[in-house]
Amino acid sequence: MGPRGRRLVASLGTVVFLIFYVWAVIAIGDHLPNSPWIDMAFFAVAGIAWGVPLFPLFKWAEGGKPKD
Repeated sequence: MGPRGRRLVASLGTVVFLIFYVWAVIAIGDHLPNSPWIDMAFFAVAGIAWGVPLFPLFKWAEGGKPKD
């Protein structure tokens, strides 16, 4: 698969993943105790953690480029 095809697959995969990730974060956030500090900590971590599972997908999508 060429670079354009890998990027297309990665883009679609990212959109699908983020739809389910946002749904899951909101569902979990509804079950937390009613405290602004807990909400702030949970959503801060959730707002950063979405990228971790996507790093391998991004690396794969750019796999055809030579290293500088």
